[in-house]
Amino acid sequence: MTLHPILPWWLLLPVVTAALVLLGWRITHERRRGVRSEVRRALLVLLLFAAALRPGFPGGSAAPATADLNVFFVVDTTSSMVAEDYGNSEPRLKGVRQDIMAIAQELPGARFSVITFDTKGHVRMPLTTDTSALETLTAILQPQVTAYAKGSSITAAREVLAERLAAARESHPERPRLVFYLGDGEQTAGKEPEPLQLEDGSVAGGAVLGYGTPGGGRMRENTGLDFDDDAPYIRDSSGSATRDALSVIDEGRLRGIAAQLDVPYVHRAEGNPVQPMLQQARPGALERTVEDGSLAGRTELYWLFAAGAFVLGLAEAVLIMRQFRELRPAAGPRPSRRSADPGKAAR
Repeated sequence: MTLHPILPWWLLLPVVTAALVLLGWRITHERRRGVRSEVRRALLVLLLFAAALRPGFPGGSAAPATADLNVFFVVDTTSSMVAEDYGNSEPRLKGVRQDIMAIAQELPGARFSVITFDTKGHVRMPLTTDTSALETLTAILQPQVTAYAKGSSITAAREVLAERLAAARESHPERPRLVFYLGDGEQTAGKEPEPLQLEDGSVAGGAVLGYGTPGGGRMRENTGLDFDDDAPYIRDSSGSATRDALSVIDEGRLRGIAAQLDVPYVHRAEGNPVQPMLQQARPGALERTVEDGSLAGRTELYWLFAAGAFVLGLAEAVLIMRQFRELRPAAGPRPSRRSADPGKAAR
């Protein structure tokens, strides 16, 4: 049996130990009626801990391109990413959504993380194998609220990306880390973008994917309340006359980011297949094979412990709801006869 914990040991063990010590103290000090409840909670903690360890048996095989991969999507969510020059006048974010899910489909079993950036970088989803969560997050990606758009840098996510890559490298140095940067390269901040400054060897592969056209496209506003196809277009009043603002792809800057990441740059348009791009993006570390051309796989067992924890958690929730319903508001002090009948007191 092998273990692939979802968190580093130095973080996982203290949390579980503290929870078990607290529950053990409560068990020894509870009356007989409360002991059963505390034992059930301790068992729940142990099951969650066992699931977090991700036990499994070696066996089976996995495609060499998808075994033990950490994949980071760095997504531009500035206003320019809804410029309508993708495909048949569609927003660029439509292509971003399609490519993220196409890449995930080609890399089954990999761990995916999503980092977005506008004025600064944000971790929208930590590393996970849950492609359903990835699909949900990707579907609701929206641009920055227009009123907050005061200029952005194409490397605004550099600090967040560097931290996430360093953490992944420290916890599982054997897993290759791929970075897919998806954006249009438009620099709207008043100064030049700062370099990414990533550690050597932190990126094993990936690609910079560019969206947009030299002719550019108009962008609809995002009020933060309801972003839809009927929203007005962002206006440009920098010239002598106010007109609809246009966003144009800057492939030169995108190639510069690709050079810093040491990955290829690929322009993306509607209908472009994802397989040729992935062939360029795959690092040499993924070319490891065994005699039958595949890598060793494993049978996951964490779901057994997670299912047991779910049953106990459900029972605990039912018990809490039952106790909550039994609560009654405490009766307040009864008013005295004298205060209740001031007229009678006066007599």
